[in-house]
Amino acid sequence: MKTPSMDVETESPPTVSGDAGPETSFVETALALGGKSHDEASKTGAIDRADDQVEALFARKYQTVGSPVHRAVWERDFPVDLFQPRELAGDPQVEQVMNDSLSVISRRQNTSTLLGDDGRITSETLTELASAGYWGLLVGRQYGGSGSSFSQFARFLTRMAVLDPTVAGLASVHGCIGAVDPLVGFGSDEQKQRHLPVLARGERISAFALTEPGAGTDLTALQTTAVADGDDFVVNGEKLFITNAVAGRTIGLVCRIDDRPAVLIADLPEEENENFQTIPYGLYALKASFNNGLRFTNFRVPRSNLLSTPHGDGLTIAYHGLNRGRVALCATAAGTMRVMLAGMLPWARYRVTYGAAIEKRELVQRRIGRLASLIVGSDALVDWCSRQLDEGYRGEMECIVAKIFGSEAQKEAAIELCMKTHGGRAFLHGHLFGDNVHEFLAPCIYEGEGEVLGMAFLKSLIKEHGKRFFEPVGRRAAALGLKQPNPANPIHAWKLRREMIAYGVWRLGQRLGGWRRPRIDLKCRRLAGLAKFAAEGLQRSRLEIDSLMVAHQLKLPDRQCSMAELSQRIQDLVVMLTTALWADAQDDPLIRDAGVVLGNDLRCRLTGARPSGDEIRTTTRLGAAIADGDFRPLEGISADPVLMQYDDAETPTDEVS
Repeated sequence: MKTPSMDVETESPPTVSGDAGPETSFVETALALGGKSHDEASKTGAIDRADDQVEALFARKYQTVGSPVHRAVWERDFPVDLFQPRELAGDPQVEQVMNDSLSVISRRQNTSTLLGDDGRITSETLTELASAGYWGLLVGRQYGGSGSSFSQFARFLTRMAVLDPTVAGLASVHGCIGAVDPLVGFGSDEQKQRHLPVLARGERISAFALTEPGAGTDLTALQTTAVADGDDFVVNGEKLFITNAVAGRTIGLVCRIDDRPAVLIADLPEEENENFQTIPYGLYALKASFNNGLRFTNFRVPRSNLLSTPHGDGLTIAYHGLNRGRVALCATAAGTMRVMLAGMLPWARYRVTYGAAIEKRELVQRRIGRLASLIVGSDALVDWCSRQLDEGYRGEMECIVAKIFGSEAQKEAAIELCMKTHGGRAFLHGHLFGDNVHEFLAPCIYEGEGEVLGMAFLKSLIKEHGKRFFEPVGRRAAALGLKQPNPANPIHAWKLRREMIAYGVWRLGQRLGGWRRPRIDLKCRRLAGLAKFAAEGLQRSRLEIDSLMVAHQLKLPDRQCSMAELSQRIQDLVVMLTTALWADAQDDPLIRDAGVVLGNDLRCRLTGARPSGDEIRTTTRLGAAIADGDFRPLEGISADPVLMQYDDAETPTDEVS
């Protein structure tokens, strides 16, 4: 399987030098100059250096500065071609594996053998999926897998999530953030030959053991250690919230070796013993899979299982697979929301209030139309992001957008659209919402909590601009003893004149017309208008970013609310543009209308304007059309029966409509 990210350049990752240390990152330098403690600056800097080291794994054109979002915000000419959808050519051999895997789950659902008495997916199901080739989809054919492109895999996850989101999630854990991706990306030839065939056959299913009781967002707080002893490492420590983690599985184990983060490929023993135990706990989400803590006490792992990278350490390896996991999450949400919408339609036809079915009520039609738009937006982001990864882009910012949108869309769909439409029946045992509410909400935390990721998105977007213009000013100001340099102060301006000239030239150029408006020609006039609004908004956002940096300077890392708000605005523009272009390329008019609905909603959120009467009618007409006819994303999806039906003569008392 091709791994574009391994087309590495030979130069070292960018570093800066100066007062903050001999080799400090931009963020570490800014924090040190801004008065942060050495501990906070160094720990945050370690994360930033890991980010730089991930960048160094990619050829220059595929790094963050060459990514679609970065270029859309900072370059003079808008890169429309990088946002345009492209036709996916699927591999027939891969498609056969996917169809066989879907058949396994469909048959087991029909025979009530998917879950065991404990409510978890049975080992027999996992074994049958292995026979179908499910666990080898992202493993190259030379190692016994199918070698699927990520684009084909991501689309497939949506189809699998329609049948069972947990099964879809297990494929993502195994192939994207489990042991498969670290081995494909960072394993030696010997390590790949030894481990990948076993993982492809599903003889061992994998997980990634990163989170610890005191290390979640702050990955520098890792406490699990591995000490060399002969031909082995001896591991001691504890992990928490590890999906797929039971005896007999294989994990990518993040630990500290010689006080540096590292990743070991560890085969867990078939049974727990004095060196390895699982730590069970009650968990509302992921109830159909295993999610445990892991405790290691003098647990031995062969030294030959240590992964290495030409740039960086274990954090570099950990970050590499997360982008795929984020797109997979959005793809799974797209499938889950299809099931929600399919279940809303028969209930809306069945439920009658004041003599008419609620499918005729504007509020319900609006909910149906809105949910359709969230599905289309997720589909658009999945196709766009997975293509970027296949083409070799790092995709950090783009995949963050997909993760945040997909998880927040699923949360809205569950609470605001599905639950409120079903009313009191949503809380019945056996109801899609009542049985799975925690599953619908938990993705807001998976692969990074949304607002924290949003700040990481903005940090990636401002980093190059900061290094180019703001870091030289900050260093000079620190050397002069200016704690908060103020360009409006004539004395400060004079002392910093040399460093500020380049920035002043850039800022003046932007004010005089620093970009060209893109030419976007689409079949649908309304989608074209939304795409142009989004593209021009992305271009103008460079001035908003710059103004935020000027306003807060070295205190910007502490202005989390301002960063999160601006980040979300830019993300909304990316979603609007990507969805408009993708929807316009579809031949289903209802999909195009759904793209318009999402774009209208995002534009109102960005501008603060109230929706117009025409925009409201666009949404309700879409909802009515979906209730009356066919909506292609729902093809082949059967809805669960209406629970606790009542006769027309009865007066239901448990409904909230």
